[in-house]
Amino acid sequence: MRMLSRQWLCCLLLAPLLGQAATPDDDPWLMLEKAGQAAHKLSYKGIFVYQNGHVVSNMQITHTNYTQGEFARVISLDGVPREMLRQGNEAVIYSPQNEKITIEKRRVQSSFPALLPGLSDALKASYQARVAGQERIGGRDGTVVQLVPRDHYRYGYRFSVDREFGLLLKSVMVNEKNEIVEQVAFSQLTLMPLGGMEWFHPNVERGKNYVMQPEENISPDQPEGDACHVSQLPPGFVKVEHLTRSLPGKTQPVHQLIFSDGIASVSLFIEALDKGATPKTGHLLQGATNIYANTVDGYQLVVVGDVPESAVRLIGDSVNIKK
Repeated sequence: MRMLSRQWLCCLLLAPLLGQAATPDDDPWLMLEKAGQAAHKLSYKGIFVYQNGHVVSNMQITHTNYTQGEFARVISLDGVPREMLRQGNEAVIYSPQNEKITIEKRRVQSSFPALLPGLSDALKASYQARVAGQERIGGRDGTVVQLVPRDHYRYGYRFSVDREFGLLLKSVMVNEKNEIVEQVAFSQLTLMPLGGMEWFHPNVERGKNYVMQPEENISPDQPEGDACHVSQLPPGFVKVEHLTRSLPGKTQPVHQLIFSDGIASVSLFIEALDKGATPKTGHLLQGATNIYANTVDGYQLVVVGDVPESAVRLIGDSVNIKK
């Protein structure tokens, strides 16, 4: 009777705990979702270090979500001076060339620390997520969340998330041998209201001409894009965008199909081969990026992505051209 009483008391004490929903403090997926939101909503200033293979660069970022939207300024701290001013997904890049400064407009996608997507069943089907400890990054305490791929078509990831504000502090990409192939992390970080927009302007260099580069002609969702079909994609990858680009030196437009599993992305470039042109074939690895070239029915295919070789080969060998 005494044993039954103890069991009943344990059930009463545990019932509230069992009924509670997971919180960002104990659910790795919710932590990653919070980190994705924090990168867009918070105001912060810091320096981060990016490493891909033997390439290392230091960047300074200032970011705020002001009354008129999201703004960011990113400055290269080593090598050739270069800076980017971004509002939403539209960016203007300032680059010195000899005695002039070229100004280039671009559309930008996710960039550090705004690398993480929202939760999706497809993403959970592609990766296992688990909390893997604590570490200190850029003077901030972070929780490490590990994403382990469920197949050989994607890399693994280790994300360090700020314990107080939820911002992504560090991202590490690892290959199938658990070797680091790319990483980016804050070395300094301050989270605070920026108080105004006086910082949102480029450094003006006197004596140099500022020249606007002609914008690249990009057209989304062209009807002729239906002629390009990929019969087999890696599990979890879906087409998220189809662009037609008119590039300098190219006599034919170049189709770009972009596929993503929610974190990793792959671009497939398709262009008609000019008469007498030498087709490119084969595989190349540059840091974390695998590049695979192939030809089919008179078209040059190039697949580029921060994914394993098996993924780019599968896509490149599965293209059908309808004529």
